[in-house]
Amino acid sequence: MILTSCGFDKKNSSIVEKSKFSLSGWWVYGEGYHSFLDEASLEEYNLEFLNEDSLGLIELYLSVTEMEYFPMETNIIGHKKDETFYVEDFEITYIVGCDEEQ
Repeated sequence: MILTSCGFDKKNSSIVEKSKFSLSGWWVYGEGYHSFLDEASLEEYNLEFLNEDSLGLIELYLSVTEMEYFPMETNIIGHKKDETFYVEDFEITYIVGCDEEQ
Protein backbone atom coordinates (compact mmCIF):
# COMPACT_ATOMS: atom_id res chain seq x y z
CA MET A 1 0.00 0.00 0.00
CA ILE A 2 2.80 2.44 0.84
CA LEU A 3 4.67 1.75 -2.40
CA THR A 4 1.57 2.46 -4.46
CA SER A 5 1.04 5.71 -2.58
CA CYS A 6 4.66 6.79 -3.12
CA GLY A 7 4.49 5.94 -6.81
CA PHE A 8 1.35 8.02 -7.16
CA ASP A 9 2.98 11.05 -5.54
CA LYS A 10 5.95 10.85 -7.88
CA LYS A 11 3.64 10.65 -10.87
CA ASN A 12 1.70 13.76 -9.79
CA SER A 13 4.95 15.57 -9.06
CA SER A 14 6.18 15.01 -12.61
CA ILE A 15 2.90 16.33 -14.03
CA VAL A 16 3.35 19.56 -12.05
CA GLU A 17 6.94 19.88 -13.28
CA LYS A 18 5.87 19.52 -16.93
CA SER A 19 3.27 22.29 -16.58
CA LYS A 20 5.75 24.79 -15.08
CA PHE A 21 6.65 27.65 -17.43
CA SER A 22 7.67 31.30 -17.43
CA LEU A 23 5.92 34.48 -18.50
CA SER A 24 7.13 38.03 -19.06
CA GLY A 25 4.89 40.99 -18.46
CA TRP A 26 3.68 43.42 -15.82
CA TRP A 27 2.98 42.74 -12.16
CA VAL A 28 0.48 45.15 -10.60
CA TYR A 29 -0.54 45.34 -6.96
CA GLY A 30 -3.36 47.37 -5.45
CA GLU A 31 -5.79 47.08 -2.53
CA GLY A 32 -4.61 43.59 -1.57
CA TYR A 33 -4.80 42.18 -5.09
CA HIS A 34 -1.82 40.96 -7.16
CA SER A 35 -2.33 40.66 -10.91
CA PHE A 36 -0.14 39.99 -13.93
CA LEU A 37 -0.57 40.96 -17.58
CA ASP A 38 1.27 38.61 -19.93
CA GLU A 39 3.19 40.58 -22.56
CA ALA A 40 2.83 37.96 -25.33
CA SER A 41 -0.85 36.99 -25.03
CA LEU A 42 -2.18 40.03 -23.11
CA GLU A 43 -3.95 37.60 -20.77
CA GLU A 44 -4.45 38.78 -17.21
CA TYR A 45 -3.89 36.43 -14.27
CA ASN A 46 -4.50 36.59 -10.54
CA LEU A 47 -1.18 35.91 -8.82
CA GLU A 48 -0.60 33.56 -5.91
CA PHE A 49 2.99 33.52 -4.63
CA LEU A 50 3.82 30.05 -3.31
CA ASN A 51 7.20 30.71 -1.69
CA GLU A 52 6.83 34.29 -0.45
CA ASP A 53 5.39 35.98 2.61
CA SER A 54 2.38 38.08 1.54
CA LEU A 55 3.28 41.07 3.72
CA GLY A 56 6.88 40.91 2.49
CA LEU A 57 5.67 40.97 -1.12
CA ILE A 58 3.51 44.02 -0.51
CA GLU A 59 6.42 45.75 1.22
CA LEU A 60 8.74 44.88 -1.69
CA TYR A 61 6.26 46.10 -4.30
CA LEU A 62 5.61 49.39 -2.53
CA SER A 63 9.30 50.01 -1.79
CA VAL A 64 10.10 49.63 -5.50
CA THR A 65 7.12 51.42 -7.07
CA GLU A 66 6.34 53.82 -4.19
CA MET A 67 2.60 53.51 -4.98
CA GLU A 68 -0.13 50.98 -5.69
CA TYR A 69 -1.20 50.14 -9.25
CA PHE A 70 2.20 51.06 -10.74
CA PRO A 71 3.25 48.30 -13.20
CA MET A 72 6.57 46.51 -12.81
CA GLU A 73 7.99 44.53 -15.72
CA THR A 74 8.58 41.08 -14.28
CA ASN A 75 9.49 37.53 -15.30
CA ILE A 76 7.56 34.89 -13.39
CA ILE A 77 7.97 31.11 -13.23
CA GLY A 78 5.28 28.75 -12.06
CA HIS A 79 2.09 27.13 -13.28
CA LYS A 80 -1.41 28.28 -14.07
CA LYS A 81 -4.82 26.93 -13.25
CA ASP A 82 -7.84 28.70 -14.70
CA GLU A 83 -7.25 32.45 -14.26
CA THR A 84 -4.65 32.10 -11.49
CA PHE A 85 -0.88 31.86 -11.97
CA TYR A 86 0.92 30.20 -9.05
CA VAL A 87 4.34 31.89 -8.84
CA GLU A 88 7.28 29.79 -7.68
CA ASP A 89 9.94 32.38 -8.56
CA PHE A 90 10.07 35.87 -10.04
CA GLU A 91 12.49 38.55 -11.20
CA ILE A 92 11.78 42.28 -11.47
CA THR A 93 13.33 43.35 -14.78
CA TYR A 94 12.22 46.95 -15.28
CA ILE A 95 10.05 49.53 -13.57
CA VAL A 96 7.78 51.41 -15.99
CA GLY A 97 8.46 55.12 -15.89
CA CYS A 98 12.02 54.82 -14.55
CA ASP A 99 15.14 55.53 -16.56
CA GLU A 100 17.21 52.67 -15.14
CA GLU A 101 16.77 48.92 -15.37
CA GLN A 102 16.61 47.17 -12.03
